[in-house]
Amino acid sequence: MTLTLGHFLSLGAMLFALSVVGIFLNRRNLIVLLMAIELMLLAVNTNFVAFSYYLNDLHGQVFVLFIMTVAAAEAAIGLAILVLLFRNKNSISVDELNSLKG
Repeated sequence: MTLTLGHFLSLGAMLFALSVVGIFLNRRNLIVLLMAIELMLLAVNTNFVAFSYYLNDLHGQVFVLFIMTVAAAEAAIGLAILVLLFRNKNSISVDELNSLKG
């Protein structure tokens, strides 16, 4: 059995759908929201790498490196906000993010 482009695209679609469900079902916990966003970026990266491989073009893989850089920065900023929220409110609830306005 060989893996085709459709297999990779269906995997990416399933990961993307799982992350969208995770975002819409859980709007309380900030850690789960950050993980769902990272899973969404992983699904997009899977599609880029699959297209890049099947088209014999490296542009998709280079673009994935840029997306991973942005995802790392987003995770660092998100965790910094999470630590700030926990220090101020002793909770990681998304509902309390309004209190961080300065």
